[in-house]
Amino acid sequence: MAQFKRSGFSTCDASRPGRPKTVTTPEIIDQIHELILEDHRISAKSIAEQLGISHERVGSIIHEDLDMWKLSVKWVPKCLNADQKHRRQSSEQLLEFFRHIPNDFLLRLVTMDETRLYRYDPETKQQSMEWWHSG
Repeated sequence: MAQFKRSGFSTCDASRPGRPKTVTTPEIIDQIHELILEDHRISAKSIAEQLGISHERVGSIIHEDLDMWKLSVKWVPKCLNADQKHRRQSSEQLLEFFRHIPNDFLLRLVTMDETRLYRYDPETKQQSMEWWHSG
């Protein structure tokens, strides 16, 4: 009360030591979203370093503003039955055939259904994690 009477009282916020809080702006949110769309496996730490903001702020923006979560997309093998093991052998034979005759492979291949062949390179759970929207 005495400061107020001497006119030494101010209603403005005085400066304080320490790191200033980062304000979440639409521009920062858009930049983070663009970085994630370019690389779904980018880490929050990497985003924070690129944009010069705190790791905690990046996490808050990703989870609260963008509604995204990092999920493991690693393929988990399961036990195969005898029929599936036989089909797997067929896939390996097709891959070997492709290695020997890559140019004419599709011309010589006859299929009866729309089975897709995938090549899988194992990776760790951490390497396979990607950012996904919750919906």
